[in-house]
Amino acid sequence: MLKFVNATTQDIWVSYMFYSPDVCSDEGGNWQAIGWYHMAPGGSTVPYANDLDDVHNRYWCYYAENADRSVVWAGPYSVYAPENGAAFNRCYQIGDTASRIIGMRLFDVGDNDNFTMTLTR
Repeated sequence: MLKFVNATTQDIWVSYMFYSPDVCSDEGGNWQAIGWYHMAPGGSTVPYANDLDDVHNRYWCYYAENADRSVVWAGPYSVYAPENGAAFNRCYQIGDTASRIIGMRLFDVGDNDNFTMTLTR
């Protein structure tokens, strides 16, 4: 299970990405990105309820932002997300003209079945 916790005083939206060669092979870059999950201040979300170890890759990615994008948790892995903030489920290297680029941040879940990422500022 992958859980995100919002330890800030602002609403946060989070997306995540994981190794998924069965769904996103070839032009998809082998990674699948999914978003958006809303968290109120002090709240949490579980966007992935299965055992993390079942993915057979200890590395995952996430990107999070507040409503006006003045606070972000980002990294170097570019993913296309809908500009209008709509929910998405797409492969790493596939986008369209109605997308913006967000930068995913890599994190290591080790060999854990469950992992909690707490977002603080």
